[in-house]
Amino acid sequence: MPQEMKAQGVQEDRLELLKGVSGSFRPGVLTALMGVSGAGKTTLMDVLAGRKTGGYIEGDIRISGYPKKQDTFARVSGYCEQNDIHSPQVTVYESLLFSAWLRLPKDVDSNKRKIFIEEVMELVELKPLRNALVGLPGVNGLSTEQRKRLTIAVELVANPSIIFMDEPTSGLDARAAAIVMRTVRNTVDTGRTVVCTIHQPSIDIFEAFDELFLMKRGGEEIYAGPLGHHSSDLIKYFESLHGVSKIKDGYNPATWMLEVTTTSQEQILGVDFSDIYKKSELYQRNKALIKELSQPAPGSTDLHFPSKYAQSSITQCVACLWKQNLSYWRNPPYNTVRFFFTTIIALLLGTIFWDLGGKTYTSQDLMNAMGSMYSAVLFIGVMNCTSVQPVVAVERTVFYRERAAGMYSAFPYAFGQVVIELPYALAQDILYGVIVYSMIGFEWTAAKFFWYLFFGYFTLLYFTFYGMMAVGLTPNYHIAAIVSSAFYAIWNLFSGFIIPRPKVPIWWRWYCWICPVAWTLYGLVVSQFGDVMTPMDDGRAVKVFVEDYFGFKHSWLGWVAAVVVAFAVLFATLFGFAIMKLNFQKR
Repeated sequence: MPQEMKAQGVQEDRLELLKGVSGSFRPGVLTALMGVSGAGKTTLMDVLAGRKTGGYIEGDIRISGYPKKQDTFARVSGYCEQNDIHSPQVTVYESLLFSAWLRLPKDVDSNKRKIFIEEVMELVELKPLRNALVGLPGVNGLSTEQRKRLTIAVELVANPSIIFMDEPTSGLDARAAAIVMRTVRNTVDTGRTVVCTIHQPSIDIFEAFDELFLMKRGGEEIYAGPLGHHSSDLIKYFESLHGVSKIKDGYNPATWMLEVTTTSQEQILGVDFSDIYKKSELYQRNKALIKELSQPAPGSTDLHFPSKYAQSSITQCVACLWKQNLSYWRNPPYNTVRFFFTTIIALLLGTIFWDLGGKTYTSQDLMNAMGSMYSAVLFIGVMNCTSVQPVVAVERTVFYRERAAGMYSAFPYAFGQVVIELPYALAQDILYGVIVYSMIGFEWTAAKFFWYLFFGYFTLLYFTFYGMMAVGLTPNYHIAAIVSSAFYAIWNLFSGFIIPRPKVPIWWRWYCWICPVAWTLYGLVVSQFGDVMTPMDDGRAVKVFVEDYFGFKHSWLGWVAAVVVAFAVLFATLFGFAIMKLNFQKR
């Protein structure tokens, strides 16, 4: 029960959205689920499709007479959401291929899959758009009506027996709505069970339906039965009720029906349409039909699949990686900008700290060299972290839809998202490392250059995975950006450059040991200067100064490398865990 309603004096603990609704949907019959706003249409559909994430559900749902099991049901049903959510950087054909690859059974080989996809594209009239990029809604790519047809096609390539559609015509003009309804009609004619919620349809769209399930505010049904030719059955039912005004010639029956069944009309007439329906002959016929359909057909067995998903975990991982690879390759705003900024920062730092890497005569020389490392880590690390967040946020929304559809589990998605970053971060690290290492003039030995690249690579990775993890743990990337920026400041403070670790007060020193940036700087400084025995102006060897001033020991180099790798693994794992356990999509 919402707090606002409790404040108005409502005593109950629960708000009942659907009150004892019963009905049946059959193959080859297109059913419209209608009612005024707040009647519970989408709630009923979410309950039937198993997509509700909150609330309590009581009652009995049967499929071919057998109790519904959600894991099995997800494999034989499709759900076209009102919002058309797709990966923006893949084409129409690739979207369908991905869905078919993961949702059709293992025994369907790739040739059959492709033939089936072609048939679906023909059915949904998407052939001319096969190589068009999906794009972001309202920004680029497909139009609203084309996206709607793609949403239907993505479900159809899974070859479902039952399809739910939430307002397939909302937001479309008359022509676009007619195209979508033609698609829906074609789908029903293939012998599938299709249920659509629909809002204020035109006469043409309304009469494309075979049956109507009408609900009133408060979640009760007031009509469930055939529409009849030109809605004659529906009109006859309501006109037979005492006091209901007759429909005018040429008036839209869908609009008339909603007007004469409003709560205000009930009060004027002093009736309850739900009670009238429950006393009608139509209700008795529906009850008999439900009873008949609730019994399994003789000789039939309940549907059973040996595994929750149609494909093995390895296939799921390969498919997710394939899609992520396409998405990244076609995303120049993300990757090109990242490489461009890396090059600019590398040239900037290379010119500012020109030829300082070989100078170790004074303590200031060493501080300058460390300054180049420190600024690079924060500049490029923070850039990676902030730029990856919108990309992951968009893909996570798609993931919610695809996981609910039973395409794959959370691990393959997280695997694809993490693994695709590895080659891009490596290219970024090599580009940066070669420019900066040569311009700053660090010592050219294979080992030192390797260590420089090694620490650079895993630092880029842990920053990127940290950005992904922040999105995984928060409802949207705006909050993720705020949370992340708080940590940049703290990491900056405890990195060991502004205040060296031995000089940090003892009660804060523990944080230096869990600050990833501090470990990166430890590794970079130790690998370059931790073994240099050249005396400085105060007579101490460089190695001794590094140990005394920063507390960095060369003998720890292997451990430091392991810890930096561990941070990357930790953030990637936490991202996977967040994706698996947290669902910020409330229904």
